[in-house]
Order: sequence, then structure tokens, then C-alpha cells
Amino acid sequence: MCGIIAAIAQRNVVPILIEGLKRLEYRGYDSAGFATINEQQLETLKVLGKVNELETKVNNTNLSSPIGIAHTRWATHGKPSEINSHPHTSKDKIAVVHNGIIENHAELRKQLEEKGYEFESDTDTEVIAHQIHYYIDQGKNLYAAVSDTLKILEGSYGIAVISSDEPDHLIAARHGSPLIIGLGIGECFVASDVQALTSVTQRIIYLEDGDLVELQRDKINITDASGNPVTRAEQLSQLRGGSTDRGEYRHYMQKEMFEQPQAIIDTLEGRIHNGHVAEAALGPNAETLLENIDSVRIIACGTSYHAGLVASYWLESVAKIQCTVEIASEFRYRQPLPTPNTLVVTLSQSGETADTLAALEETKRLGFGPSLSICNVAESSLVRASDMVLMTYAGPEIGVASTKAFTTQLVALLMLTVILGRRRGSISSEQEQEIVKAMLSIPKQIEKVLELNDPIEEIAEQFADKRHSLFLGRGIQYPIAMEGALKLKEISYIHAEAYPAGELKHGPLALVDADMPVIAVAPNNSLQEKLKSNLQEVEARGGQLLIFANHQAIMKNSEYIQVLQLGEIEEIISPIIYTIPLQLLSYHVALIKGTDVDQPRNLAKSVTVE
Repeated sequence: MCGIIAAIAQRNVVPILIEGLKRLEYRGYDSAGFATINEQQLETLKVLGKVNELETKVNNTNLSSPIGIAHTRWATHGKPSEINSHPHTSKDKIAVVHNGIIENHAELRKQLEEKGYEFESDTDTEVIAHQIHYYIDQGKNLYAAVSDTLKILEGSYGIAVISSDEPDHLIAARHGSPLIIGLGIGECFVASDVQALTSVTQRIIYLEDGDLVELQRDKINITDASGNPVTRAEQLSQLRGGSTDRGEYRHYMQKEMFEQPQAIIDTLEGRIHNGHVAEAALGPNAETLLENIDSVRIIACGTSYHAGLVASYWLESVAKIQCTVEIASEFRYRQPLPTPNTLVVTLSQSGETADTLAALEETKRLGFGPSLSICNVAESSLVRASDMVLMTYAGPEIGVASTKAFTTQLVALLMLTVILGRRRGSISSEQEQEIVKAMLSIPKQIEKVLELNDPIEEIAEQFADKRHSLFLGRGIQYPIAMEGALKLKEISYIHAEAYPAGELKHGPLALVDADMPVIAVAPNNSLQEKLKSNLQEVEARGGQLLIFANHQAIMKNSEYIQVLQLGEIEEIISPIIYTIPLQLLSYHVALIKGTDVDQPRNLAKSVTVE
């Protein structure tokens, strides 16, 4: 959940490292640091805080070096502090930056202490630096020392290593944590995310698990998990530096909310032909792989899990296929029974979510059916590990609280619903065309809801002194209520819970009073009257109600009730549209509370550790 960038070049790499860290700051941000080599002297610079503080510190020095490693950290082992921040060093010779978790660090730490090594930090990473130094002290070169160290590590890692004894070599390795190589002219780079490299190169090599890399200015050598030399394909990244700029917007989250209409247009493009969803969108082998599918198992975490829950309603009601939705971190450990004709669908914005990747591997080991990943990052680990892929084209999403990645996932899942429903004969050609027409209307519908920004900003003022809130929905809108509650708690730190409205009398109603606002998602569907009864229960207890409804208001405005009308919306796409006002509400509440919208405390964008 941290960021790595490293470089070896014929020019000063310090500005490259700082710029790369800025582009990675969304991944983890409690501390930052880098190490360089000057005249065979290792120099490190660290700060507790954000990258701009590190940049200020750098500007007060004359640091210049053709080789360096850098890191922005989100704490796992050891509290956020300058001592615990990366890089970690050994004997002023070895410097290491590391993403992931070393599970046997306590055992290794004890062994190294017995050999005379003193530890300064509370981290698991420091054992890597000392272990590499130990092997070098035994007469090995840097590459061999790193290789032997990796053999005794248990857990996950993406690392970059430099040594003052070999200032012309940069070593990197990957196991369970993403790492890429960037190629320039007479220079090479290492990063945990392609976004870190967009200012210096578009030539990218994606490393595989077990790869160990030796980099010099003009060449790289890669060996695989078995120690055999390998060549990994070079690819041209389509990401450009400007795509991660905020532009006219105050925050990345704000920008990404307003980018949703275009993101959905891009996700639908090329997948719709003559009113039908193209099965080829799932890849060339889709027809064969889907032939005997009789159920779907969706596996995801966080916001992606909520998207999966929405899809379960679509898949069962429209495609008439059984669907189960799993939290990835739970699926791994509950010994599920394999079903060979089950399509495994994994959802992830980054494609590097550790629990989701591990759950996918578990389905393969157990003997589930073919796998499909719905992901926003091409060449991510999840994409490469799946039999089929349905890319979302949301573009880079920097804000920790997911917005456009969520809505494009929903669009992709609705396309999958249509494909499976058509294969099973559950929907007619006419019904498919109606669904496709509704999907194509989503961008315009979202634009209309985004026009409610100002009234939602006014409503958000009512949350300034609130500490708790309750979100309600029925049927397919319940997962949207869950997503709304997650957004509010993520970025405003207001405790928020979501409940199916029909469960109010089974406990949550005891919490309702004037100090606990209740937010309801209330489209005009078959459950509207039942939801109305639930909301009247809240009104009777003096609860303050905020209702997002269609143009036929479910309840009238009063002292304790506010109804914000979204207009007429096709029922099948209503979960996507009703997500938007909940995003806007959370954003404006966070602004009023003065919290960090894009980088909320204790959270990181890409969860690459368990």
C-alpha cells in the first residue's frame, strides 16, 4: 500500500524521484524518503508527512546523484515516524525500499541481532537491508546477496536496493506486490505504479512474480522464480502525465466525480453494436469459456464488493443465473466448496488488491470454473491472472474514495448481465435493446444529477455537527446505501451505517433521533410504498430525513424532511444514477468538516497487503 520509484541514469535523478513520489502519494502518505549514492557515499533523506515536505527539505540541500531509490509509506509495521519511514539502511552501505509484508521478520530479526546487527526501526523491512549486508560481508556481490536474501523471506514484497559499493547497479524484485521497469535512453527506472514514470518514459516492462532484476544505465537482466534468465515484453503505456493533473478542480475526487459521464462513454465504446452487447468484449475465448456456466461467484473488497452486490440483483432478476458475492478477505479462509461450472468474477480498480488476487488463486486451486476480471488497469496482476477480462476505462483514479471506478464497474457488470442473460435465453432481443438504450443514456443522466451539486452543498451544512448517520435502501438500492455510507465515513470521518430499510424495526430504529440524519435512496420502483412506510417510522421518531427520489416525490418536504428529486430514471440503471448524489453529499460534508478529501487518514488507494 506504499509507493516505490527508483532510477539509474546519466543525469541527476533526485528531481525524478521527487516527481515520481508525488504521483504515487495517493497510495500511501504518512512518510516519505529517498536514498542516493554520491562518490560511493550513501545519503538518505526522510520526513514524517507528505512529499511536499520532503521536497522542501531537498531544496535546502545540494543533493545530486545519478542513482537513487525513493518511497512513500503507509504504515503496516511500526507507527508513522521518520525512523520507520523508508529507505532502510544497513551499515551506511545498503539501502532498501519495500512494499508488502515480511511475515517471518521477527525470526530473521532475532537471527540478525545475534550476529551483531542493531535495529533502529520497528519495521519488517529493516531485516531485508541487514540480511543483504550480511551476505555481502560474506563475500557476495549485491545481486547475489539480494538473491540469497529473497530465498529466506516469507510474505510479499516489491523491493529496490542500492549499495554504495556498487554505485552503477540497481537491483529490484517482485513477489506478490506490483513492480514495473521503465526504459529510457541510457537510463532505467523501477516503480510500483506506471503513474510514477509518466514524466520520464512510456516504455514499460511488467515484472512477474518471482522476477529478480539487475539494472544498469544501458541494460537490464531479469531472472524468473526458478533463477532462469528471461525476457519480459516491453509495452508502450497509454497513460500520459497530464491525465493525473487536477486541472480546474479543487480535489481529485471532485474531478473524478465530474469525469464519470466520459468514463462511462469510454467503457461502453466498442462494446455496443446495433443495440446489442458484444460478447467479444470479454475476449476471444469467451464463447468457449462461458459455454457451461450455470452460476456466478463475484469476489471483491470495499467499494468493488458493493458493485458486486448490485450485480447479484441484476444477474438473478435479469439473466436468471444464480449469483453469490464474496468479500475476498473472507473467501480465502472459509473453505468454500468448488463448483466447476461457476464463473468467478473478480472486481478491482487497481488489479493489485492482495486479498482479491489471493482469492482468485484459491478458486483455481479448488477447481472453480473460468475467471473474469473487471478492472481499470491493463497489465495489472489480476488481469494477467484471469481467463477473461472486461476493462473499465475510467482512466487514472487518484482520490482514495472511489467514484468513477465504481460506476464504470457497474456498467461493466450490467454488460456482463446482458451477455449471460442472452446466452441463457433469459432476455429477448427486444429486452436487450431496451437495456442497451438505458445504458447509453447513463452519461446524460449523470450530467443532470451533477447539476444538483449546489443544492447538495447546501444540504451538507446540516452535517457539520453530526457524528453519526444512517443510510437506507431497499432491494438493489441497499448496496448503493452501503456505498453511500462508506463514502461518508471514508472522507468525513462521520460514523455511517447502511441498512435495508425493512430491517429498521429489527434494531436500528433505536438509534434514530434528531441528531442522527437518515439518508434514503428512493427511486420509483415496486418497493417504493414499502420504503415509504419505513421512512414514516423514522419521521415518527423525530428523525431528520434526506431522501433522494425520482420526480414523483415519495414524501413531502417539511421541517424534518428534505426530498431532492433526480427526475425520471430507468429502473435498471437507477443504482448507477443514485450513486452520484451520495458521492456529492460525502464530498461536500468532508469540505465542511475540513478533512483531507483525497487522502483520508489511515487509508490508501491500492491495498496491496493483506
